[in-house]
Amino acid sequence: MRITLNTLQKMAQEGNRISMLTCYDASFAALLDAAGVETLLIGDSLGMVLQGHDSTLPVTLRDVVYHTACVARGAKRAFIIGDMPFGTFQLTPEDTFRNAAEIMAAGAHMVKLEGGQPMLQTIEYLTTRGIPVCGHIGLTPQSVNQLGGYRVQGKEENDARRLLEEAKSLEQAGAGMMVLEAIPAALARDITAAVRAPTIGIGAGVDCHGQVLVLHDMLDIYPGKKAKFVKNYMRAAGTVQGAVELFVKEVKAKTFPGPEHSF
Repeated sequence: MRITLNTLQKMAQEGNRISMLTCYDASFAALLDAAGVETLLIGDSLGMVLQGHDSTLPVTLRDVVYHTACVARGAKRAFIIGDMPFGTFQLTPEDTFRNAAEIMAAGAHMVKLEGGQPMLQTIEYLTTRGIPVCGHIGLTPQSVNQLGGYRVQGKEENDARRLLEEAKSLEQAGAGMMVLEAIPAALARDITAAVRAPTIGIGAGVDCHGQVLVLHDMLDIYPGKKAKFVKNYMRAAGTVQGAVELFVKEVKAKTFPGPEHSF
């Protein structure tokens, strides 16, 4: 049976942890599906792990549409989220809708876009017109140049307060889920307690409703430097299937992330 946004929201409300991994092709989609991963994210991380760029910024709408269609053909159960690339949603709500509609038509069940306060009008426009939205706050990789690098966000009291209010505003605007990236675990816990929408952490502690990693990072395929919040599951499991199954098991048991993966 296909997992829906309602399924994920019910899991969050009942305290059942949600597993999410990035995915870019049909073969891995089928494998992750069979291993019990609830949510597959066609992340703009494909720019780095597939295309060899040093950031996510060069990824195009065509790239995400193509890879979303591939994943949709391989996944029969998982909920599919398509990332909106840089420059495809920092537009008028009408233009953003057209871009999001292409990702949905390719097989996504939801789109993800980065940013807080400036995105509220766009999120409301999309969700009231039938396009579910996953928000993304904290470290937003598409804004890495403005943020001054890949740095933990929300460490100062004012920044933490701002992120908490942004999370509440995202939910009020219609966001059905939100990714919290590279923020202190205590702040992620406060945000998770303050909203009903499922929170998916990546470098945000163990108290989020779910956890996400980049597939090529947790399988130790990507040759670049790994973030603190990455765990090498191939080292423990030895096989791709086993690594994914162990990730799901540890997310469910709240043993990942550990303190060593958190801020």
